[in-house]
Amino acid sequence: MEEGTFKDKKLISIGNVSELLGLSTRQIRYYEEKGLVIPERSAKGTRKYSIQDIEILSIISDYVLEGMQTSDIKQMLKKRGFSCAPQLYK
Repeated sequence: MEEGTFKDKKLISIGNVSELLGLSTRQIRYYEEKGLVIPERSAKGTRKYSIQDIEILSIISDYVLEGMQTSDIKQMLKKRGFSCAPQLYK
């Protein structure tokens, strides 16, 4: 198998991420809709989150608790060097 293929990566389902971070799946999908995190998709379209995605979601959760708006969160993620979401640079 080619190195770095989808099956080789350590990816986690949205349900497991939800349990891990204490976020609802609806919140996680909302953050995706706003371009804050872009998970990979399986061949069947299932969202799969990397360790970096989980780190980003944790940071987003902290910023939301501080009362930040999604537009401000995008800027903060950009300043922190997270470049996995192309929408951050629009």
